[in-house]
Amino acid sequence: MTDKAIPGPADPAFVANEEPARTPVAQPDFQAVVGARYPRRAILRGGLGLAIGSLFAGLQGPVRAGEQGPGKTSGLLGFKAVPVSRADTAVVPPGYRVQVLLPWGEPITGSYPAFSPGNSGAEQAMQMGAHHDGMHFFPLAGSSREGLLVLNHEYAEPRLMHRVAAGLALGSYDVPLREDGSRDPDQVLKEMHAHGVSIVRIRRGDDGQWRPLRDPLNRRITALTPMLFSGPLRGDPRLQTAYSPDGTRGRGTLNNCAHGVTPWGTYLTCEENWRYYFVREQGEMPASLSRYGVGPLNAWRWHLAAANAGEEAAQYARFDATPRADSPLRDFRNEPHAFGWVVEIDPFDPASTPVKRTHLGRFAHEGVVFAPVREGEPVVLYSGDDAMFEYIYKFVSARPYHAATASGSLLDEGTLYAARFDSDGSGEWLELAPGANGLGPENGFASLADVLLNTRGAADVAGATPMDRPEWGAVDPATGQLYFTLTKNTRRSVGQAAGANPRAENTMGQIVRWREAGNDHAASTFAWELFLLAGDADSGRDLQGKPLDAANLLANPDGLWFDADRRLWIQTDISDEVQNRGPYRPMGNNAMLAADPDTGELRRFFTGPPGAEITGVVTTPDQTTLFVNVQHPGASTAAEDFAAGRWDSHWPGSGSSVPRSATVVITREDGGKIGA
Repeated sequence: MTDKAIPGPADPAFVANEEPARTPVAQPDFQAVVGARYPRRAILRGGLGLAIGSLFAGLQGPVRAGEQGPGKTSGLLGFKAVPVSRADTAVVPPGYRVQVLLPWGEPITGSYPAFSPGNSGAEQAMQMGAHHDGMHFFPLAGSSREGLLVLNHEYAEPRLMHRVAAGLALGSYDVPLREDGSRDPDQVLKEMHAHGVSIVRIRRGDDGQWRPLRDPLNRRITALTPMLFSGPLRGDPRLQTAYSPDGTRGRGTLNNCAHGVTPWGTYLTCEENWRYYFVREQGEMPASLSRYGVGPLNAWRWHLAAANAGEEAAQYARFDATPRADSPLRDFRNEPHAFGWVVEIDPFDPASTPVKRTHLGRFAHEGVVFAPVREGEPVVLYSGDDAMFEYIYKFVSARPYHAATASGSLLDEGTLYAARFDSDGSGEWLELAPGANGLGPENGFASLADVLLNTRGAADVAGATPMDRPEWGAVDPATGQLYFTLTKNTRRSVGQAAGANPRAENTMGQIVRWREAGNDHAASTFAWELFLLAGDADSGRDLQGKPLDAANLLANPDGLWFDADRRLWIQTDISDEVQNRGPYRPMGNNAMLAADPDTGELRRFFTGPPGAEITGVVTTPDQTTLFVNVQHPGASTAAEDFAAGRWDSHWPGSGSSVPRSATVVITREDGGKIGA
């Protein structure tokens, strides 16, 4: 077989970072609800802040000592805003410094093979994965100088990872195919091992530099790592495969986007756009696949490596979910049901098996955020489904939390809800369980397993509010209010454009926040408001209704996290194919901003290189080190420029070096708290 490569064009929907086009159910989408609450004339006269204040008096709660009231200068943001940047570098405010840590391909385990663009699939399994995303720092013995950095790897970019024919025009989501239309098995193996999660012990030296350590706790979890299922779907016939005839085990985790950290000290990685890995060419399509967009196209075509893989063929062929035999134990029709879950990992036990917690629902999980736990009360967590017209969910455990005995089993029993946002500023959590909110056998939900396998369909029936791509969530550590980023919804019709976001297409996104009734996170109702409308000076507004300006304009809010002092860190994800183009040109490269949740003031703190998403953010306990991930620098490079060797970015290197996702370490020159 010739090694000459030809480009395999990508699924256009994947390139556009979108789910398949669909008509949402009859409930009004979030923008229509916003329009009913914030009259257009209030926006046109700059009165959004007044509208919020009058409609939500009491939602924010009383101002505490040391807080600033509306219109005052924030005491939380003690740095000078950085300007918009289009440079191939990482930019921080004066008085801060940047270190690059753990780029893709950095050896962290096994025989520690050095990075090279020509690394094999087996070597990639011992190196940092690609496309860094959600992340957490687990301190060792409470230290702010040493701990485990655990981070997700969302996907891999084939044109970066492989030695392909000179002059081959590949876009960021294209794959190199052999002349017969198949894929090279070792290339696919390398991409599989570039997915998943990395766990690395790191330490800050006396010189202030952070370094990875060679340590037994270091670990790679990939698309081939054995997994267990727990909760209501464990053992379900729809999880039965030749690999696991009893439906209790699976292979690997995919498209690991954001994350969560449990109160008992484990890490949750969330499977987002898993549907792009599967193809189903024919046969009856169950709602558990059709509602999620599985069809005759997929992005990476891993299944095309099976013909050349010998005894290992099944690990590639499983991504073809077409019924090809008389039993699911002899084909891979059930394989897509093994993905779309939240996966629990114990970072301190390298021998442990990751567990997929099925009671948290199956959808395009962006991340998980826990409400503060209280002894003797249920565990509550929230998650967004990152697609246009999808939903925000909440899980409330059946059993109470007790610190001495808490474990992941708390996530296996409880109630899953979807959110409805009403036009008067109130909201309700709609139970997703058989017999509740119209869920019954007549519409495909005879059992709890049915609900959890097709969570999206259950939320449709229950009447949840379709949102504008719900992504990361965050909980204010002082007030308990929930914040969620809504990145964009370019499919909203002209008839839905009104009120606080009077645009026929929501290209910029917004942030919504709410307070649960009685400040009880297990409550069934809540009150909501908009915290931020992303955009430029014409379309963007802060909490007080003031136009955004050069210090804080932004588009497509995505990552979201509160530090211990209540700075709200907001990260942007302008898609690489539109970055620095059209309405996004004023925004420059993707960035990270910090906001004061009381005053709404925000400032740009960090900008990344071209083509990159800024994602994943956490500090050490003493807040003197901030970790941020830079994902897919250079991804905006057009196919013809790739063929000519012209990259939009070579970060974190220079010259002609291959761009690499990496973690950025930010510290202050004076050793103080980040952002203060």
